[in-house]
Amino acid sequence: MGTKVNRKVLKTLAYAATGALGLGAYTYYKSQNSVLQAAPKPANWLTELPSREAQVESLSTTPEFDILIIGGGATGAGCAVDAASRGLKTALVEKYDFSSGTSSRSTKLIHGGVRYLQKAIMQFDIEQYRMVKEALTERANLINIAPHLSYPFPIMLPVYKLWQIPYFWVGIKAYDVVAGRQLLKPSYFISKNTALELFPMLKKESLVGAIVYYDGQHNDARMNISLAMTAARLGANVANHVAVTELVHEEDEKGQKKVIGAKCVDKYTGKEFSVKAKAIINATGPYTDTIRKMDNEKIPNICQPSSGVHIVLPDYYSPQNMGLLDPSTSDGRVIFFLPWQKHTMAGTTDTPCALTDYPTPAEDDVNFIINEIKNYLNNDVQVRRGDILSAWSGIRPLVSDPNKADTQSLARNHIVHVSDSKLITIAGGKWTTYRHMAEETIDAAIEACGLKPKNECITKGLFLEGGHNWTPTSYIRLAQDFGIETEVAIHLSNTYGDQADKVAELSSLTGKRWPVVGVRLHQEFPYIDAEVKYAVKEYARSAVDVIARRTRMSFLNVLAADEALPKIVEIMASELKWSKQKQQEELEHAKEFLKREMGLNLKYQMKTTVPINFSKEEISTYIKRFRSLDKSNKGYITHKDLRAFFKESQEEIPEDELHLLITEVDTNKNGLIELDEFLQLMSALKTGAIGQSRFSKASSIKNKINTTRSGGGV
Repeated sequence: MGTKVNRKVLKTLAYAATGALGLGAYTYYKSQNSVLQAAPKPANWLTELPSREAQVESLSTTPEFDILIIGGGATGAGCAVDAASRGLKTALVEKYDFSSGTSSRSTKLIHGGVRYLQKAIMQFDIEQYRMVKEALTERANLINIAPHLSYPFPIMLPVYKLWQIPYFWVGIKAYDVVAGRQLLKPSYFISKNTALELFPMLKKESLVGAIVYYDGQHNDARMNISLAMTAARLGANVANHVAVTELVHEEDEKGQKKVIGAKCVDKYTGKEFSVKAKAIINATGPYTDTIRKMDNEKIPNICQPSSGVHIVLPDYYSPQNMGLLDPSTSDGRVIFFLPWQKHTMAGTTDTPCALTDYPTPAEDDVNFIINEIKNYLNNDVQVRRGDILSAWSGIRPLVSDPNKADTQSLARNHIVHVSDSKLITIAGGKWTTYRHMAEETIDAAIEACGLKPKNECITKGLFLEGGHNWTPTSYIRLAQDFGIETEVAIHLSNTYGDQADKVAELSSLTGKRWPVVGVRLHQEFPYIDAEVKYAVKEYARSAVDVIARRTRMSFLNVLAADEALPKIVEIMASELKWSKQKQQEELEHAKEFLKREMGLNLKYQMKTTVPINFSKEEISTYIKRFRSLDKSNKGYITHKDLRAFFKESQEEIPEDELHLLITEVDTNKNGLIELDEFLQLMSALKTGAIGQSRFSKASSIKNKINTTRSGGGV
């Protein structure tokens, strides 16, 4: 016991010493570093965004580019912005959609890494310290250049032991000091009562206070798309849904093999073509080794994929403007519990996994997150499995550094590697540092391939698409000028920035006195029909592009996304001239995406795996309820039965809603609701395994049964 206490004291003193040293250096740091200022719009900024068709045509016909970037995630799109802003002729291809992989499945934080700073101090690790310092500088830059998409965000660190107060306080203050003049807002200590006022759901027992510090938060997928559109505005040829099938090589005058291009296929049209470039950049995240082996099939893998699972819960699980950090979960991982887009997000896990195009949230990871957040919430908040509205997995590309002799240990930061054939690979790192990673990568390409840029890197302070003329009150003009309801106007302004008016111009009339325009895709969300039309202009070519990245509906509520799909496909079909067959294919593909990657399958699994455990009285009540629908005593309920039931109840239920009622309960997918399926659903509702059921609510119009409610989730 004494040894443990001594260690705690030593750690506290170590933090205090570091804090004192940092404070001593703070004044000097302030004098040497000016606050980042955003740069004006470059002279070569295109006022009109080229169409996707024009982009693909240019890719396939341009004799040679300076740089071809493979991968349209945060890093790849960042490289395209950097290269194009230096005046280099730039091309980028992405086999799915911009941000379709890891970059849209993050924890939505722009952060330096508190836990990395702790390791740097406790282990006297200068590399970790530099990584944190770099990230904090980049954090400030990203919030400056995309103010409509990112913002400072407070995170609470609850303290349950008195000795932890100085320990955590000094550590968080050191985090502030390292940020220097890029500090967002200073951290502070609060009492137990204040902590509970700010975060009423917090567990009260043993709480002695809390420390609040600031990091950044953003809409990751939209940020990524803004990067891609910024690159296009700067003259880069960028195209999603274009896959690289092969790298092209030739021998130079010395007989050395050199990569000079790539064979591509437009997955949307089927068109095949080659792209030639002086430098090829591999920015494919988890697919790093796939492209590296196209260059040299004999090289060893350097990427170790790891799955990070997140879940989304209703907004009542957290206050609107305060996150929560659990620094020491049962297995040592860190869990964040954050409000995001008017919902509550929790994650993440870190589990080794196989590389796949279709990452699926594992049941064990979902249960781990639920069990951990229970430890920090008070007993009045019953954390239910059925409250989960969506769940997803992102594959984090952990990499070893091929530049070092020890290629087995994982790199703590990103790596830039130039192969013998001049393939430049950028791998590892994190969202926050994408810009610095891109700068280093383009620098490496210029040096390795003899490129001649017109200027040095200018991306520090370079505004992204939508940020130039945006202000926090821009939404008011939208509401006034277009007759859009306030919630929708705020959403459009905070998503598209100074381009929001162009989205509003595409809005349909509602046929109401107010709002005048802006037909919602789903009543629970501020997304409107105009966004689908605008998404097509921003190169969206599948329904998944819209529900997952142009809007965030599938990440926020998978059932709502499923319900909005027909309307989204209908609008896209009108814009892109889809046939009936193509529309059906898009519906089926999007539904499969929701089931496999967004947690919809978890809903069905929970309904079928929960044991039926009722008393005799409860079973009798539920059977009567079932028979009130099955009046002809067939043993199952059909679409016709439901229609008759609602007609008798004088309830107006649209046909598509009736279809959803059947689908929700019909676990064996035979188009009928049988008694065992009905009882299984009622049992899952009672135990909280699934959320409030549409079917349960509808079938109790005349037979009110008191079932335990949940959050309407998966």
